[in-house]
Amino acid sequence: MSKPIIGIMVHRKGLSFSEPKYFRDLSRAGERLGADVFLFSPADINLKARQIRGFTAKDDGSWSHRMYPWPQIVIDRYRRPGNDYMKIRTSSLFRYANNRFTNKWRITRMFMQESKLARWMPETIEYSGAGLNQMLKKHSLLYIKPGNGTGGSSIVRLKRTKAGYAILGRSRTLTKINRHFASFAELKGWLDQWTVKQSIRNGAFMIQQGVDLSLVEGRVTDARLLIQKTETGVWDITGMGMRIGAVGSSTSNLHGGGKAASFESVVEKRFGSEKAAEIRKECHELARTIVQVIESHFDPMMEFGIDIGIDVQGRVWLIEVNPKPGRELFKSIGDSSLYRKTVERPIQYAMYLARKQKQQS
Repeated sequence: MSKPIIGIMVHRKGLSFSEPKYFRDLSRAGERLGADVFLFSPADINLKARQIRGFTAKDDGSWSHRMYPWPQIVIDRYRRPGNDYMKIRTSSLFRYANNRFTNKWRITRMFMQESKLARWMPETIEYSGAGLNQMLKKHSLLYIKPGNGTGGSSIVRLKRTKAGYAILGRSRTLTKINRHFASFAELKGWLDQWTVKQSIRNGAFMIQQGVDLSLVEGRVTDARLLIQKTETGVWDITGMGMRIGAVGSSTSNLHGGGKAASFESVVEKRFGSEKAAEIRKECHELARTIVQVIESHFDPMMEFGIDIGIDVQGRVWLIEVNPKPGRELFKSIGDSSLYRKTVERPIQYAMYLARKQKQQS
């Protein structure tokens, strides 16, 4: 019986890949699960020969490459959209395990219009001077976030103080920003420039209601939940862990110096086991509702990393949804079997789609 052929579309420059550790693990997962799995970039496609130069991980961690036949299913893991990528992605060359999504601002607006998600949504508007003034009158804590972006870059926390306005955040290159402004005019002038300079792929900035997420004193803390399609094509929650931001950081991101912890070690310690169980159940309900809403608007998806805020009263908030999530948190927690599961599930789901496609042909 022939092996299913699964391609993973990625960004590469020579033999340098954007997520090398994860891609090596995906390549090896394919071997274990009995699939031909290879990485490729748009430049590796040979349309005339209907073949693709594919890359796989060798035992010593280096990469080998050869020509592969056309993949039955492609997993899109490309995270630096450009013209070459979009030309391929908007064509009908491949069948994808994960379909095209949209940017953070558009999906936030969509979520805010869904009554079944309303209780979890912090108030969010598009950035403008008038909007900033309006939001500061209602909330003492705000976040200014890019509509495109990842890893905590270009996000600032804005806090109204007795002496004016305090800004804390990170630039696109994760450089720390710590500023104070005595007047609204000074603040607005600086933010107007910031939102232009820090714009990512021309995405609009958002102003979002801030909530107190300091479950660990003096640190921003949130939950990352991973929900994935299984080998039978149904959604399942693979795992959830906590991210504890560095002291003085406006976000919890691991790239910005945050650390990983188990859900129990943070939430049970703060609220006790009974309340923690209720919070976990609500986080799961939120995740399942989100994927149901998304798939009612878009083509079928494969996985999402969902960032969830749990405030100091134990209320659950949706922070953001990532269609191409990282796995670093689960590796950092030290649960090797859970991390392995997070890596294998995309391959298992792609194999399920390949089998279905074969049965239908």
